[in-house]
Amino acid sequence: MTLTKKILNLTKRFLLLITIIAFTAITITACSPTNLKTNAAQVPQLVTSILSDPKTFNAALSSESPNIFGYTYEGLLTQNPIDGKIEGALAESWEISPDKTKITFTMREGLKWSDGQPLTVDDVVFTYNDIYLNENIPTDIRDVLRIGKDRKLPTVKKIDTRRVEFSVPEPFRPFLLNTGASILPAHILEKSVKTKNQDGKLEFLSKWGVDTPPAELIVNGPYKLERYDTSQRVIFRRNPYYWRKDAQGKPQPYIERIIWQIVESTDTSLLQFRSGDLDSIGVSPDYFSLLKVQEKQGNFTIYNGGPSSSTSFISFNLNKGKRNNQPLVDPIKSKWFNNVQFRQAVAYAIDRQTMLNNTFRGLGTPQDSPISVQSPYFLSPEKGLKVYNHNPEKAKELLIAAGFKYNDKNLLVDDQGNEVRFALLTNAGNKIRESMGSQIKQDLKKIGIQVDFTPLAWNTFIDKLSNTLDWDACLIGLTGGLEPNDGANVWSPEGGLHMFNQKPQAGQKPIEGWEVSDWEKKINQLYIQGAQEFDEAKLKEIYGESQQLTQEYLPFIYLVNSYAMSAIRNRFEGIQYSALGGTFWNIHEIKITK
Repeated sequence: MTLTKKILNLTKRFLLLITIIAFTAITITACSPTNLKTNAAQVPQLVTSILSDPKTFNAALSSESPNIFGYTYEGLLTQNPIDGKIEGALAESWEISPDKTKITFTMREGLKWSDGQPLTVDDVVFTYNDIYLNENIPTDIRDVLRIGKDRKLPTVKKIDTRRVEFSVPEPFRPFLLNTGASILPAHILEKSVKTKNQDGKLEFLSKWGVDTPPAELIVNGPYKLERYDTSQRVIFRRNPYYWRKDAQGKPQPYIERIIWQIVESTDTSLLQFRSGDLDSIGVSPDYFSLLKVQEKQGNFTIYNGGPSSSTSFISFNLNKGKRNNQPLVDPIKSKWFNNVQFRQAVAYAIDRQTMLNNTFRGLGTPQDSPISVQSPYFLSPEKGLKVYNHNPEKAKELLIAAGFKYNDKNLLVDDQGNEVRFALLTNAGNKIRESMGSQIKQDLKKIGIQVDFTPLAWNTFIDKLSNTLDWDACLIGLTGGLEPNDGANVWSPEGGLHMFNQKPQAGQKPIEGWEVSDWEKKINQLYIQGAQEFDEAKLKEIYGESQQLTQEYLPFIYLVNSYAMSAIRNRFEGIQYSALGGTFWNIHEIKITK
């Protein structure tokens, strides 16, 4: 589970998105810089970029980054990434019952959709009851709405024209944060959730794909989609019906247009930024020194938010299941991967400090936890979290103890004489990840393990991870936040991002013989327990234990946490950069100065 840093709202927080790049978004242009400059003179605009095309324009069906929804939708609440405080979005206020089982939201007056139609309580009830809580719709949002050991879902009902009530079967601490999901338009989508196509599937499942004309996408966020040219650009236009106004009563946002250019080369983005044709660029470690000396000349500032809220890791496919009587993972390899001593040996063999020094230029820290360092529930190594400092001799000891041995070529073989060799996949076009993968290959070679490192096109990569499940090991990352329960769909065996032992999702081919280990069950139980607990001291114990288990059993072998850095032209006023929110989380407040 780049990281692309977009507006921080709760939809982004609890939809723990699979990440495409390891750092903040790279800005680039695929069209003529001259044209962009001409257009910029006509309307206030911001030009940034993404490394691949959006996969869907349907917020409920999205689980990937990049996506458009940080700009196009809002939920009832949001969270300020600077101070962590919960703030009203579409809801102006909320009240929690004394027994903590009900939250009543009061909607703002005069809300409208981008087509001018009223946005009401009925839209909220429709969004939750007909979409997010609808078991026939495969949405990751439902994973984090499940409550308690029985994984029950909340109920949502209309109180009156401005109030809506959410009820939970038992107190559920993170629930308030989880009401930040995008609210969707009932007047546009209601028919699609009640109608099936000729294949017997809900029309909603094919509604608002990337081939949908932008004018048909009705939104409530600060921007609406104006144009999408496949593999070229995404253009947003200010939503004239957006609800926010500044202290003087002037409509927000101030920036009229946002352009995302879609280009897969980060080297090209660097050239375009240095030539002055781009407004912002994510600063990866290999670009930092070059850009730092050009800040004054280029009239930009590099913002450093400290350790990012993202993770980077390698993971082995632990799935023991079969499809059509064929194992998803070669049984020989599966035996290796499911041996915890093998995974621990790999962790000891990877030289993360060298990776930090060389690939990251020292701009980051070693990573050991799935929980963001900014979270109050993060367990640091200093507080007792198990770590795997580089120790190839320890790695070899673990492998020998697990029944492996070395042949006359000094290659590692298992107890049946099979040479230990597997494929490590990542997404192509990310120089940092490709460098990390190359080092991992070399590090593991030193303990006799042969690695076939293969960067793949993003769509092919994700299809293997989440659909065909045809992979040995992967190098990827996930976004994070302050609330550990945001990762519920990673640590629940039923979750859509339980990638190391993925259960088939709705509409996918069934798997026979799928198994869940005891440690997987225990981590899931701890996350359920943490969601029920309100005592901060006990919460730290619960999530501390969960982090110890993830480090003991290593479903993810964590690598390096880079610093979150971006460079942005000084003509933008109101930037409040943070590792959690990125550069433009407060896009509605940002102005362009002369």
